[in-house]
Amino acid sequence: MTQRYHSADLHNFTEELFTAAGCDDDKAAVMAERLLAADLMGHTTHGLALAAAYLEEIESREMTATGEPEVVSDRGAAICWDGRRLPGLWLVARGVELCMARARQHGTATLTVRRSHHAGCLAAGLPPATRAGMMVMIASSDPSAASVAPFGGLASVFTPDPIAIGIPTAGDPVLIDISSSITTNGLTNRLRTEGRRFPGPWALTAEGAATDDPNTLFTNPPGTLLPVGGIDHGHKGYGMALMVEALTQGLSGYGRAEAPAGWGASLFIQVFDPQAFGGAQAFTRQTEWIAAACRGNPPAPGHDAVRLPGARAAENERRAQANGVVLHPAIMPSLAPWVKKFGIATPSAIA
Repeated sequence: MTQRYHSADLHNFTEELFTAAGCDDDKAAVMAERLLAADLMGHTTHGLALAAAYLEEIESREMTATGEPEVVSDRGAAICWDGRRLPGLWLVARGVELCMARARQHGTATLTVRRSHHAGCLAAGLPPATRAGMMVMIASSDPSAASVAPFGGLASVFTPDPIAIGIPTAGDPVLIDISSSITTNGLTNRLRTEGRRFPGPWALTAEGAATDDPNTLFTNPPGTLLPVGGIDHGHKGYGMALMVEALTQGLSGYGRAEAPAGWGASLFIQVFDPQAFGGAQAFTRQTEWIAAACRGNPPAPGHDAVRLPGARAAENERRAQANGVVLHPAIMPSLAPWVKKFGIATPSAIA
């Protein structure tokens, strides 16, 4: 039976969990907000499904629960932090906030973060900037892990290396959240656990055969996820991965060359204030024109309408706020040991 929850109840519950685990109050609040935001948007593998794993990382001290990042360099519009393995969700929130303030001064601002912990759903970090009329880019990679091979190769070198872009328009913003691989590790793990297969040949066996079996990433030797474009045009995803690795690890000066251990991330955040360029109104005029051209495009067979990236997420969020949030059935059982450990009440499902 599908159970729904009030979003406010889920937020309070999640914040209590992270506070009980030892997080600073601001970190617990941001983690609850951003994990829930991912579920509201429909990114269910990167929402509250991550909460139990994050709690385990805090308990083992692999995730730093308190304190501030260290400033490696600061030239006003270009900043680098050492994230000290603080929560990536919180570092992204703080980073976007800083870049917005600096972009108001300089027109644009860029922050790179080395040694962050996992950053979750990047799309959840975009709305604060787009609501302020600013364009934002966030990219992430994990230099301690690899599951994607370069195009034409068999051995993994990259993580899925996602990049998200928020673009203000006259209405709902365009929220792009894509990875350099066809799919994510989170979805791969979920499908494998549920005994399901990819919708198409999204992975490569260790011998180089395309497959729809997520188990191929867990063989010995392991297979890999295919880059965007797959067998035919995977050079495109390969190029994206190289770009994301350079933005996140190259610019932060720390990454795979150091062979770091532990679940983590290197981050790239950039914010643009359109007012400093051609002007805010001129920017919105252009973005709204292209958005309207896409929305008004005649739909191809099998499609009801042409959607802009982020449109479905906005619909999902409005529906969840009105009718309740539907969680993946594995989430509450995964949190049950932490509920018991901390003595926290589980939110009641909506009747």
